[in-house]
Amino acid sequence: MITYNTITVAMPDIVEAEVSAWVRQIAKSYNKVVGDINYIFVDDETMLDINRRFIGHDYYTDHIGFDYSKDGALSGDIYISLDTVRTNSELFGVTFDQELRRIIIHGLLHLCGLRDKTDEERDHMQQAEDKALTQFAN
Repeated sequence: MITYNTITVAMPDIVEAEVSAWVRQIAKSYNKVVGDINYIFVDDETMLDINRRFIGHDYYTDHIGFDYSKDGALSGDIYISLDTVRTNSELFGVTFDQELRRIIIHGLLHLCGLRDKTDEERDHMQQAEDKALTQFAN
């Protein structure tokens, strides 16, 4: 099951059924099934607190994921800072909705096993994001 929740922010204007179908489609393209994925939308200060407490980093970020996958099913909590998504959308010259979709799928791709620590991994992740974004039925 895919759920959408908020802490300290209003729910973004997304059609949950469409996003969930897309997330399942992308997971399937990696031969994965969706277990319990919880998208949690927060503000920058909440994200900074999570980053400090659980990751040990003292900076803002657009997302943090906690992977609980087991028995072949993707499961996890994916926190997304709507403040940083908005800032990044302006920085990258895309709409808020486009950047939000990118981060939603970025979190899923991490659950699928993609990483982005090296330049090569980042390039592969961006290609995977771009491909997934073309598949969003919008």
